[in-house]
Order: sequence, then structure tokens, then C-alpha cells
Amino acid sequence: MSGSPCSATDPADAAWRFFLFNWLLIGAMATVLALGIVATNFSIELTGLAISIGYVGIYGGFAHANALSLSRRDPQVMFVLGGIAQVVLITAIMAPLTYVAAAMDLPLRDANLLAIDRALGFDWAAYVRFVDDRPLLAAILNCGYTMIRWPIFAIPVVLAARGDFRRIEEFTCAFGLALIATTVISALVPAIGVYQQIGFDPGTVRHLDVQAYLDQLRDLPPTRAGVLRHLSLLNLGGIVTFPSFHAASAVLYIWALWSARWIRPLALFAFGAMLAATPINGGHYLIDVLAGAAIAVLSVVAACRIGRMIGHWRTDRFVPVPITAVVPAE
Repeated sequence: MSGSPCSATDPADAAWRFFLFNWLLIGAMATVLALGIVATNFSIELTGLAISIGYVGIYGGFAHANALSLSRRDPQVMFVLGGIAQVVLITAIMAPLTYVAAAMDLPLRDANLLAIDRALGFDWAAYVRFVDDRPLLAAILNCGYTMIRWPIFAIPVVLAARGDFRRIEEFTCAFGLALIATTVISALVPAIGVYQQIGFDPGTVRHLDVQAYLDQLRDLPPTRAGVLRHLSLLNLGGIVTFPSFHAASAVLYIWALWSARWIRPLALFAFGAMLAATPINGGHYLIDVLAGAAIAVLSVVAACRIGRMIGHWRTDRFVPVPITAVVPAE
């Protein structure tokens, strides 16, 4: 490894240090998951685990190999592949951790959450009927709700094309922090969802896709009861009600892409639809959405402060190679 320092003001160098820091954050998450598995009777199905590790290994390995190559080093390759690898690994770690957290089986707080919604004047059933009576609007929100998956692949590509490498790392860090916060809070304030709380049969909706809520009904009660203990990473559903990570993700995605002016209208439309769909497609309370959005904002603030702190670290202590010391070959 080269010990030659890069310029402390080089944006790619600072972003690479943030990238390495994010591995430490992810390592801490993995350690907590491992300890949680050891301390409980949960187990993880090996096929899904192997696929996840293999995917992350290939992307992360190519990112680090590119960084270490004196002839092929390309920041866009490094941060796109590395950023995708890290976010995918964060989701692979935190998804089973939400099940471990739910197994604490603390008293459900649906009644409290519904009371807050009513105090805010939100008529959830009327909102469902309004959307379900309009097939086009329901189709837009159905599509919007599924948008949670694809931006984790698109955001690193868009930001790397702009040379905004530090924003990729801030997004990765904020994404991880938001997932940690929602998982911990969901364990302390567990809830199943508003459909069940108000006695609204999700089978009566005609145009809305409520499969995400049905998946939660499939997994959350047996997890709390101690019945569901073998987890497949490829088949896990979202079992976090309060706060909503869907809402947190929508805010994080809008923030991450805001610097790209040409994509702002698309981001606002797509992730605005995700926010609007979260209460009805996912069976969330309005307070779930508001809390998720607040967690996203706090996570962004924390990630940006961490980035500024890392930017002042000595390069030769934390970066294995000078990012821009060698110009990529033509």
C-alpha cells in the first residue's frame, strides 16, 4: 500500500475515506446481527445468505481492486460499485435484524398510534376509499410504493456521473443510520398496522395493492409469538410499522438526487408517490410516515456532519492509496 497522502481538499479522496468509514459502520451492524442470532434461536437460510455475500463481494471487490490499480483507477467505478455493494449489504443485514427486534414482543401500540392520527385529524379510511375509487391514482401509488428498491442502484450511478462522490457516501451512511433508528424504535413501539386496528378488511379494496401489509401480517405475529425463527433473506417482508422506513427512504432519495437539477421533477413525483402510498399500501398510520420522514432528516444531518469530520482526517492514516495520484489510462 502506498503511504503517499492525497490532497486533503480532493473530493474523491475525502469520499474514499468516508467509504472506508461506512465499512466500519456496516461491520458494527453485522456484529450486532451475529450477536442477536447467537443470543436467540433465530437462524438464517444459507442460500440467500450466500447469494447476498457473493453479490456484495463481487461489487465491493471490484471497487477496491479498481482503487488499488495504478493503471485503471477510476473514481466512478469505485464509488458506483462500492456504493451499491454497501447499501445492498446494509439491507441484507438490517432486514433480519428487524425480525430479531420484533421478537422482543413488547405490547403493541396500535391504539396509541391511531389516537395520534385522530388527534391530527387524519381520516385513514376516507383516504383509502378516495384512492381506491380512482384506478389511475391507485395505479400510480401502487407503482410509487414499489420504488423503494431501485434507487439504491440508480443513486450511485447518477451521483457518480456528476462527480458527487461524497454525496454517495453521505447517502449510504444516512441510509444505514435511518435503518438502525427505525429498527430500534420499532422494537420499542411495535405495531401491526392500521387495517387491523380499525377493522378494515384489506380484501375489500379493488385497485390498491396491499400485499406489503399482508406480508407483514404473515410474518410479524409468528415472529412475536416465537414461531417464525428461520429467516430467508430472499423472502423477508417489511415488518416495521412505526416509524415507516418507506417514508424515510422517500425523503432520503429526494435529498440524494436533489443536486441533479434535471432529475428533480422525476424524483419529486416518484418519491412523493411513495410517501402518499405508504399509509394505504403498507397499512401505516400517518404518524408512522411523519416519524419516518423526521428520522431521514436527522440521519442526513448526522451523515453530513460525519462527512465533514472525516474530511479533516489525515489522509495517510486512513486511505490505503492516493485516489487521484495517478491519472487513469486513456
